[in-house]
Amino acid sequence: MYPMNSRNSQILRLALPSIVSNITVPLLGLVDLTIVGHMGDVAYIGAIAVGSMIFNVIYWIFGFLRMGTSGMTSQALGARNLAEVMRMFVRSLAIGGAIALLLIVFQWPIRWVMLSIMHPSAQVTPHAATYFNICIYGAPAMLGLYGLTGWFIGMQNTRIPMMVSILQNVVNIVASLSLVFFLHWKIEGVAVGTLVAQWAGFLVALACWVRYYLRLNRYDWHSSLFDRKAMIRFFTVNRDIFLRTLFLVGVNFFFISAGARQGDVILSVNTLLMTLFTLFSYVMDGFAYAGEALSGKYYGARNREAFIGLVRALFRWGAAMAAAFTLVYAVGGNAFLSLLTNETLVVEAAEPYFYWAVSIPVAGVTAFIFDGIFIGITATRGMLVSSVAAALAFFAIDLLLQPVMGNHALWLAFIVYLAMRGAVQWRIFGRQRWEEEPSPAPPKEGSALQKPDKLPI
Repeated sequence: MYPMNSRNSQILRLALPSIVSNITVPLLGLVDLTIVGHMGDVAYIGAIAVGSMIFNVIYWIFGFLRMGTSGMTSQALGARNLAEVMRMFVRSLAIGGAIALLLIVFQWPIRWVMLSIMHPSAQVTPHAATYFNICIYGAPAMLGLYGLTGWFIGMQNTRIPMMVSILQNVVNIVASLSLVFFLHWKIEGVAVGTLVAQWAGFLVALACWVRYYLRLNRYDWHSSLFDRKAMIRFFTVNRDIFLRTLFLVGVNFFFISAGARQGDVILSVNTLLMTLFTLFSYVMDGFAYAGEALSGKYYGARNREAFIGLVRALFRWGAAMAAAFTLVYAVGGNAFLSLLTNETLVVEAAEPYFYWAVSIPVAGVTAFIFDGIFIGITATRGMLVSSVAAALAFFAIDLLLQPVMGNHALWLAFIVYLAMRGAVQWRIFGRQRWEEEPSPAPPKEGSALQKPDKLPI
């Protein structure tokens, strides 16, 4: 596709493992659904769906632990400040652990609020509560793994997160099947299996850190660990990501609920067509992760030439991916929908809206690339501004045009939302001054003796 120069090789080396990781993540939920689907009670399926949604929302909201850690770690790496690299590792785990502790302490009101919002049936509620009560103790592992994953990405290493994702799925399958079909546990078996997989992933990731990065401990990272300026920067960056995520969650929830209000057929149509967006996002997130790692490294090293070259290369890959996905969707999208469901009525009902889904790659590619770049250079305020502007446009278009266009208004609003995020970020990036972000603190004594390139990446 493109000559495999060093820059393209670097991008693919980071992107491909991330793509594999992204694809394996949904399998955790799919395995649980498959197992409960053979228990003979539809209430179990509903419980897993509700329970999984609750934790998806919780962990999505706290996704800033991964993104913020990634950008700041890669900048410290680029600046050859290995003491700061080590501090980012400790800070992310400490803050993730503190948040997880709060989630466990306040689990009862959290469960009540979430179940009240989702309002499952009387048959589903007790099973969903059981699932929640068990899986909540996976919060330290999941949030700790978020911090570790972000740190590994910042260190230009996406292979370890990929291996951990694969391991989690294997452990989940073995544990859940054993507990349900051999010990005859019901929803408890599925929940415990998921819990075991979460902790196995975290502990293996931690073991990998000890194996490959423990020598970073020799640098003077204890001093200024929770330095006021460093913590203000950490929470400022993550505050912007947190608020941006809330807008993303709001748009997604509104999209689902707006479809549900139009009946079961339209809800099914929108759900099926959104799988095309999901598949595209799995691939583009991989390139975004590569953008995080490399842009942060070059930005931290103050290497403007390499940074600009990286941005251009990322957009070339983005254009190629957008063109490829658009072509595949246009030619084989209907056949793909038929694989997902044998409900002819739903597939036929999806046809009038299909061209909206085909336009997703072109509309969304810019936002994916810029998300990675902005996280890498920790220009998170731009991400927040673009998400707010795009979300307001989304809600305005749907509310104004819904009476006239029906479900087409919802899809038009979503396409505009994707495109506007990218357009606003493009505008902000064009105004970004290289000198605006202060250089990371200079390396501590001895930190430059071990070059980052010598670390396992």
